[in-house]
Amino acid sequence: MSETVKLHVKKGDTVLILSGKDKGKKGKVIEAMPKKGKVVVEGVNKVKRHTKPSQKTPQGGILVKEAPVHSAKAMLVCPNCDKPTRIKKTALSSGKTARVCKQCGEIIDKDK
Repeated sequence: MSETVKLHVKKGDTVLILSGKDKGKKGKVIEAMPKKGKVVVEGVNKVKRHTKPSQKTPQGGILVKEAPVHSAKAMLVCPNCDKPTRIKKTALSSGKTARVCKQCGEIIDKDK
């Protein structure tokens, strides 16, 4: 199996898709999967799943949902300058590290 990959995006971040059939689309990260190196983005990479009727889905039929996309295809969009950007890690005075936008220099992490 592959090792856990340190992702540059987190759940709740807005990302821009760089390649594939959904190139140029923006969406919010619903789920991050560091062990697989993938992220699930809202409205991107939709697939159809044919399901049999069950207690959970008594109707059954064709369900449309988002499939994971490789994290390298997703570029973070800075919430401050609203531009796709790479990030750099900076040490804060509290001893923690924060993600910083390379375009505008603002701290991206909301919780810090």
